Amino acid sequence: MQNPGEAIPTYSDVPVGIEATGSRSEFDSLGSVDVPADRYWGAQTQRSLLHFSIGNDRMPIEVYRAYGLVKKACALVNERAGRLADWRSKVIVQAADEAIAGKLDDEFPLFVWQTGSGTQSNMNVNEVLSNRAIQLVGGELGSQRPVGPNDHVNMGQSSNDTFPTAMHIAAVTELDDRLIPRVQDLHDEIAAKAAQWADVVKIGRTHLEDAVPLTVGQEWSGYSAQLTACVAELRHARAGLLELAVGGTAVGTGLNAPAGFSLDVAAELARLTGAAYVTAPNKFAALGSLDPMVRAHAALRGLAVALMKIANDMRWLASGPRCGFGELLLPANEPGSSIMPGKVNPTQCEALVMIAIQVIGNDTAVALAGSQGNFELNAMRPVIVNNFLHSARILGDGCGKFLEFSVRGTTLNTDRITNYVSESLMLVTALSPVIGYQNAAHIAEDALAKGTTLRDAAVSSGHVTAEQFDSVVDPRGMVGNGAGGA
Repeated sequence: MQNPGEAIPTYSDVPVGIEATGSRSEFDSLGSVDVPADRYWGAQTQRSLLHFSIGNDRMPIEVYRAYGLVKKACALVNERAGRLADWRSKVIVQAADEAIAGKLDDEFPLFVWQTGSGTQSNMNVNEVLSNRAIQLVGGELGSQRPVGPNDHVNMGQSSNDTFPTAMHIAAVTELDDRLIPRVQDLHDEIAAKAAQWADVVKIGRTHLEDAVPLTVGQEWSGYSAQLTACVAELRHARAGLLELAVGGTAVGTGLNAPAGFSLDVAAELARLTGAAYVTAPNKFAALGSLDPMVRAHAALRGLAVALMKIANDMRWLASGPRCGFGELLLPANEPGSSIMPGKVNPTQCEALVMIAIQVIGNDTAVALAGSQGNFELNAMRPVIVNNFLHSARILGDGCGKFLEFSVRGTTLNTDRITNYVSESLMLVTALSPVIGYQNAAHIAEDALAKGTTLRDAAVSSGHVTAEQFDSVVDPRGMVGNGAGGA
């Protein structure tokens, strides 16, 4: 809203950047603070840099780009309702667009280890957008006039409702743009391998010991099914992240947020992003808990568990080349040893296992932080969003590299696979319905003790003839006719 008698400043499309040296004075409610003159941030950001320079963990830039969307949506809604002058909205929106596009990334330096509500990151955004807007209308940086960080950029908002909103937007963006597509691509390649190898009979293993046959395709169909379920869980968890806290303000009552603000901002964010964002139906839960983030990270943990199974199976099945299982032939991407010439290792599998271990550890931190909602606020937000984005990023990147440099180029050592089938004593299982479990067990024990073939031991037992053995013990007939072996 335009104040009576307030002059409308002249807009100038000044490029991003401040040509200045030394420092300038900024202020907040506690007083004045000197900040670097070539930066857009203000007093509260500088205080946070002083008080919370802990470790090397910076708040993920994805949070700030998501925050740009929140500030843009709020400015547009406030302008349409007549609460924010159109020229103020214009410069705030331009500054927000620059944040969304990554042009202001260097202006968001704060550490993860800060106030648990995310207030300092919210104020970092407010100050940067305020000063950039001031620059665009030719004002004095640090004056908070004619665009203030609290009164204008933060109009109708609180850190308590906008930070979890930015968390959700950043998480959904990471799921949509990176993780889910890459898991789906990995699934599709594994499913294609399963179809390609549907008729290749191999020996199964349970308890790390020989078991009855199945096909390589059936084994890989298990991996494919695991990833199908993981993608479904990711999409289910994503749905919970579409509910936004904005409009709840400080404690969930919506104080200082105009009527309809939560609905309007959620709708505007949906329009801006194409994601089906809605206002959270209960703002007390949206502010006092972070349950949707906890559930979403649990889906990441589930994916990590499945990927660890797949990667471990592949590296075991590729062990060798002469003294291991040697059923799979993985791509030779790099030399594997600084001392052993010619050694090649299953490095992509190892990387994926380490990623899975990290994600499982991150999940413990997320769950504990999620449990720390006290009364009307969960004040452990930064560690949750940092761990979520870290997990989603490394899982997405890991799936992409695993697909490109391992799964896609994996082939079969069919001679080794055929040899294992012919040597397996567990083929005797097919005889059990014919001659009884105990007799079949003694045949397997006799073959192992004497080092003979299963066929020779069976014929020597007198329980079956060679012709009967050949007709009953047929590995191809033992694998069933479906992906589940039914």
